[in-house]
Amino acid sequence: MNYDFHKIKLLISDVDGVWTDGSIYKGSDKIELKKFSVLDGVGVAMARAANLKIALISGRFSLATDYRAKELNIKDVYNGSLNKIPAFKELKVKYDLDNSNIAYIGDDLIDLPVMTQVSMPIAVANATKEVKKIATYITKTSGGEGAFREAISWIIDGQGRMKEVIDIMQKQILKD
Repeated sequence: MNYDFHKIKLLISDVDGVWTDGSIYKGSDKIELKKFSVLDGVGVAMARAANLKIALISGRFSLATDYRAKELNIKDVYNGSLNKIPAFKELKVKYDLDNSNIAYIGDDLIDLPVMTQVSMPIAVANATKEVKKIATYITKTSGGEGAFREAISWIIDGQGRMKEVIDIMQKQILKD
């Protein structure tokens, strides 16, 4: 299928089931733990090198999500937003974008209202059948195993900019 990758300026992502495998570890001391993949952190760096904006909209509030987002310097984080449409609309206004400029990666029913509006809905390999049915791309990687990075790579590849992004990242690494 032919997609207009060059129009994509923002990738919005769900968290639980996309950045994580959907598991939540709870201790008796009320500490909550989630496992995040380092590969997705590389995906954030790739997105920045390609001038793609990233936003996270999580239906469930989690301090672990806040912590990971701060660690990766992701500014647009909506943590605990069951209805993702208000955050979606706010992001469109904030960055002066329309639906054709936005990709969304999700895994479950809560993601469908936004996924049906964006031009590039992406599902992770372990997404529900309803989400996969409307996706323009289904990652080979499951959530929590680098699916976000795979989605970023797919978009950057589609823009024909992978070599440029790799060069930018290598220069940054050598500079640090």
